[in-house]
Amino acid sequence: MVVLDTSRVTLVKPGQTYVGKQGITYGAGASAETVGARNICMNIMPMPPGARAKAHHHQGIETIAYMLTGECYVYYGDALEHRVLVRAGEQSFVPADLAHAPCNESGAPCTWIVVHSSGSDQEGIVMLPELDKALAERVGA
Repeated sequence: MVVLDTSRVTLVKPGQTYVGKQGITYGAGASAETVGARNICMNIMPMPPGARAKAHHHQGIETIAYMLTGECYVYYGDALEHRVLVRAGEQSFVPADLAHAPCNESGAPCTWIVVHSSGSDQEGIVMLPELDKALAERVGA
């Protein structure tokens, strides 16, 4: 983990990537891992057509996501029984502890800018594999 330097502004340049627990390859942004952030982080989440994050929730952590390009469904709820379509220019708020799984069913790539109320977007993730099978059957794959 990087130590926070409170005496300067720190840049995160494009090109760094990592695979999250949710099964998505992210563009690294400002986080505990890159700048030493403690209470907030922001990363880029590109999703090719057909990409689906594994079902999960963020324990005690809120999420705000801005759809930069494209569109994507977000399935959510105890059984991922609800869904909302997020289009370019729209923001979505996911309360702490709410099960969700973004799923790009559009046939075109989409790109999210994702902010969490934690220094690391991988902190507090609770995977929900029991919901993945049901979602795969529902959306096909």
